[in-house]
Amino acid sequence: MRFLTLVLLITSLSWGAQAMAETEDKNIEKVLNRLHEAAAEADFEGYFGLFHPDAVFIGTDASERWDLGAFKAYTKPHFAAGKGWTYKPKTRHIQVAGKVAWFDEILDSASYGVCRGTGVLLKEGQQWQIVQYHLTIPIPNALADQVVSLIKKDSSLPSKK
Repeated sequence: MRFLTLVLLITSLSWGAQAMAETEDKNIEKVLNRLHEAAAEADFEGYFGLFHPDAVFIGTDASERWDLGAFKAYTKPHFAAGKGWTYKPKTRHIQVAGKVAWFDEILDSASYGVCRGTGVLLKEGQQWQIVQYHLTIPIPNALADQVVSLIKKDSSLPSKK
């Protein structure tokens, strides 16, 4: 009887943990979906309300690493003019470890085609906030040599340190 009670207890704890993980995944999905919706709507407050105060945004260009203040300054005139950007999530993977989560997603963009977003979220209180978002344009392996050659010729890249 004690063994059966122990098995039932472990099973119920396992189900509870799984349900909790699924809830956190759904909460994170909502944050990321809202991020893309707010960007498409040029909703400055809605967009930046999803970021942690210490957040960093890393763009597709090697020079694009913005703290939150710099990214707001870059974005504000675009959003004020009603010009956001639209990225539609196609696939997404989320991992959660306590109050930290990380993700990768494949996005579709009318401007850039297939893109990838990766990032980290931190849970403060009951809210997940983005602490890092990194947007990239994945390069098919068959095109890598050509792209690397073009990048090597680009004098606008930051110098090596």
